[in-house]
Amino acid sequence: MLNNKKIAVDFDGTIVDDAYPAIGKAKIFAFETLKKLQAEGYRLILWTYRHGKTLDEAVEFCKNNGVEFYAVNSSFEGEVFDAENQSRKLDADWFIDDRNLGGFPGWGEIYNIIQERIEFRVEGKEVLAYSKLKKEKKKGLFW
Repeated sequence: MLNNKKIAVDFDGTIVDDAYPAIGKAKIFAFETLKKLQAEGYRLILWTYRHGKTLDEAVEFCKNNGVEFYAVNSSFEGEVFDAENQSRKLDADWFIDDRNLGGFPGWGEIYNIIQERIEFRVEGKEVLAYSKLKKEKKKGLFW
């Protein structure tokens, strides 16, 4: 399934354990999942608080683990941010971050959410997960 969807991915606490400004240990299945998503045609954007030297270190760490990004802290490679004329919000289809509602579910579950097109909706005070395509859960990448 090749596509051109963009996925913005946080670094600290998401790709690696949070040890900012140092680089933590890689999360289980993080790089395997990111490489698989790239192979399926997803465009990955590194979306992180890091900047300057710490950002360069994070980009290099990912590159050394086989993942190069479509863009870094921007909507597309070469984007020049102009605060006078545009929003800092990235143009991405999905955002993967350890600070999501409900926390970070793990890379295997993230892969399943993307593959199954699982969406979340709020009903009353409960957050309910459901799949648009199927009501049954299918085995994923790491199960």
